[in-house]
Amino acid sequence: MHIIDRIYIDGAFVKPTGDQWAPLFNPATEEQIGTVRLADAVDANRAVAAAKRAFPAFSHTTKEERIDMLNRLYAAVSARTDDLTCAMREEYGAPSCFIDFSAPRAGTVFLDMARTLKDYEFRRRAGSADVEMRPSGVAVAITPWNSNYSFICGKLSAAIAAGATMVIKPSEMSALQTQVITECLHAAGLSNGIFNIVTGYGNVVGAALTTHPDVSKITFTGSTATGRSIVQAAAPTMKRVTMELGGKSPSIILDDADLDIAIPQVLAAGFRNSGQACIAGTRILTPQSRFGEIEERLSHAVRRFRAGNPADEQVQVGPMVSQKQWDRVQSYIRLGQEEGARLLAGGEGRPEGLHRGWFVQPTIFTGVRNDMRIAREEIFGPVLSLISYHDEADAISIANDTEYGLQAHVFSSDIERAKRIANQIEAGRVFINDAPHDPLAPFGGFKQSGFGREFGVFGLEAFLEPRAVLS
Repeated sequence: MHIIDRIYIDGAFVKPTGDQWAPLFNPATEEQIGTVRLADAVDANRAVAAAKRAFPAFSHTTKEERIDMLNRLYAAVSARTDDLTCAMREEYGAPSCFIDFSAPRAGTVFLDMARTLKDYEFRRRAGSADVEMRPSGVAVAITPWNSNYSFICGKLSAAIAAGATMVIKPSEMSALQTQVITECLHAAGLSNGIFNIVTGYGNVVGAALTTHPDVSKITFTGSTATGRSIVQAAAPTMKRVTMELGGKSPSIILDDADLDIAIPQVLAAGFRNSGQACIAGTRILTPQSRFGEIEERLSHAVRRFRAGNPADEQVQVGPMVSQKQWDRVQSYIRLGQEEGARLLAGGEGRPEGLHRGWFVQPTIFTGVRNDMRIAREEIFGPVLSLISYHDEADAISIANDTEYGLQAHVFSSDIERAKRIANQIEAGRVFINDAPHDPLAPFGGFKQSGFGREFGVFGLEAFLEPRAVLS
């Protein structure tokens, strides 16, 4: 049984003043595996005070000093990749196909930002003005449970590069992963107060941080509903905000796509991170001329996407993070049938042979209209909707007919045609034929998927403010 009773403030592991405890579960077994003592508003204020004290000295460090810090953070995190892997598997139930990317990525984000920082000019000339990019101040990062240490490290790397100090509030449901990554970051030996990590409930610690007058920047990844409340809380003190929120991403299969290549990629995009991903391609847009063929191929290919024990390397879909999330996904599977969609694969209940754990059958609905709730609302589970379109214009119209705009996919044998379609999609990122992730490309959403960008120069500048001196 894991007992986590420390938070991280001013360079040290300390006991929270908060006295609430939260249980931790293994979602693959439903067994309680630990408890975490939660921080409260007093702890949040202590963390902000530590970051504020550290800011003057840290903000005046040189580019070379920050690059050295980023390299040390990379080394410290990478040294414990196995521990990070075990913690994510036990506490979150992520399958190997996700962990094998996520665990190493936690370290490499620091190298990516060091590379960005090396070529970045903090001083430049604009007309008659000397412009200096200055760190924004004390930043707050609020991170979700679906990729705990990746979000923590990604946001922290940008703050370090910019010279901003940070307070991080991770999800209380990821306390074991948070403990391991905090130990890694501590081992890098940064000066006290540069980063602080306080685990607690959003309505307690999150509320204290987002309204704190000494916080100048908030970066949040999570639901659109929570994002709205954070923006409202930040408004009275005019905090800068970066919001990476929900998604209902389209995967557009064009009529010239090679289905031997496209179908596995479409399913991988839809079931990524067991469907618990804002970027998951949950709407599959299919040309009417090939609808029957694509439908048949999907029904066969989905059988290779096994849900089960995340320690099994053949498993691609792990459990939902909690009973609450499992119930939510089940309710959407029922809703889809009530709305008149037909199950092409999967359905309600656990996969065959699994009697414990919050597992969901990899599910595909066909005969879906884009006005159905299963096509419009973020389910956050392995549930996909197959939607037909008439022609290119119709495909683009359906793809853009959503309140979200985070990510999209286009599959075609003609790259130039695919790019032409991609240029008309209202999304922050569009992937063509499963192009690889680029850590220097900006990431963020249009519409209610948020605003602001992460990664590369765009992510760095999210923690900087330009000051112009005219003479």
